[in-house]
Amino acid sequence: MGKRILKHAILGLLSKKDMSGYDITGEFKEEIGQFWSAKHSQIYIELKKLLSENLISQYIEISGEKLERKMYSLTSDGKNELDQWLTVPEDTIETEKDVFILKLYFINHIPKDRIEALFSNQYNIRSAKLTYLREQYQHFFGEQHPLEIASDQLGQYLVLTKAISREKSYIDWLSQSLELIRKRK
Repeated sequence: MGKRILKHAILGLLSKKDMSGYDITGEFKEEIGQFWSAKHSQIYIELKKLLSENLISQYIEISGEKLERKMYSLTSDGKNELDQWLTVPEDTIETEKDVFILKLYFINHIPKDRIEALFSNQYNIRSAKLTYLREQYQHFFGEQHPLEIASDQLGQYLVLTKAISREKSYIDWLSQSLELIRKRK
């Protein structure tokens, strides 16, 4: 089994319901975007591959008088592929791509008077994201106890709480690092 993760993400989305390419792209801008990203063009290339591999099928949905949408659905081969991928344990940890951290690796080449601004900017971005994630949590789960969450919402709950934890940890690290940098001046 290759490492075409986008393939499996799309199969997973289509296991929930039939979707258009536009719908799938929208999912990557919303919830899935908390842990995986894909560009519009990548999604359409992958959809063509999935069609040729008979993992998905395509049909036209007509709404209103003239609006036609290409819809995609999971085939039985696609369901089998998804089931196999979901149940095989991972044997490696993916390296997270983080442009800010990559820049910090070369911190000796950043003018000292610009370092603090880079950290402040990242702190503001991460804080805004944390606020957004907390609002999402409140919207979907409110004061619900985790044991009361419906089975079909468990994945969303786990992904959202992981994203909140990640952002809180990142913000703590930014604060500690900035404090260290200020003391080293």
